[in-house]
Amino acid sequence: MKVIVITGASEGIGRELARQIASRDKADTALVLAARNAERLEDLAIELRSHGTRVEIIPTDVTDREACRRLIAETMTRLGRIDVLVNNAGMSAHANFSDFTDADLDWSERLMVMNYWSVVWLTQAALPHLLASRGLVVGVSSVAGLVGVPGRTAYCATKFAMNGFLEALRAELAPKGLRVMIAYPGTIDTDLRKRGFGPGGSPAGVSMIRDDRAMPVETCARLIREGMEKGRREVLMTPRMKFGRWLRLLAPQIVDRMAMKEVKAEFRP
Repeated sequence: MKVIVITGASEGIGRELARQIASRDKADTALVLAARNAERLEDLAIELRSHGTRVEIIPTDVTDREACRRLIAETMTRLGRIDVLVNNAGMSAHANFSDFTDADLDWSERLMVMNYWSVVWLTQAALPHLLASRGLVVGVSSVAGLVGVPGRTAYCATKFAMNGFLEALRAELAPKGLRVMIAYPGTIDTDLRKRGFGPGGSPAGVSMIRDDRAMPVETCARLIREGMEKGRREVLMTPRMKFGRWLRLLAPQIVDRMAMKEVKAEFRP
């Protein structure tokens, strides 16, 4: 039986990814669902168990290093192995750096813990078990981890950091059988951006990025799931994203202008 740990599983991409895996793999997979909201995890577990999938819920605050270690230890106690670690938990943020105050620097540090250090802590704790199973580490990054987006300086930094860590990890441990996949969602139709940090550290309340081309969360989760199944190194989710990655090498100033246009006019620097 394959054991898959998914952080940030109570909502959004993580919740939908768990649904899709359970509906397809059924009795061949055990899912470990982790997030802070235990009630939402339990509701999801009840739903997924109806597919015949074994589901364990382990409420976890990934900004707590010891909680990350407990998640991995408890998974091993209950299931005895880990085949896939999906680092999906994360927080959004949007604030122009030119307007930053000390309060913004404070939440930027917390954002780095959530989006980067949690990935390091969880991967370090799970690594012996993943090497034993020749397993897979998945990082759910963002297009903002590939291209600097105006107003997203703090957020981009966390995702660039995560990408660098996972790419180096892949190169270091591929000879020992560890696989690493990084997924790069763009604008996804969830409330993540509204709940993320805004100027001063309060929840943004609105999306400051254009939403007219937002991808349905079902499509995003499907692309991640298919990437996991097919052993891909990375998942770029749209033709525009793939084009932009190569254009950045040839004409980076054009990509900068494209990125600025993705920010709603009233929130541009």
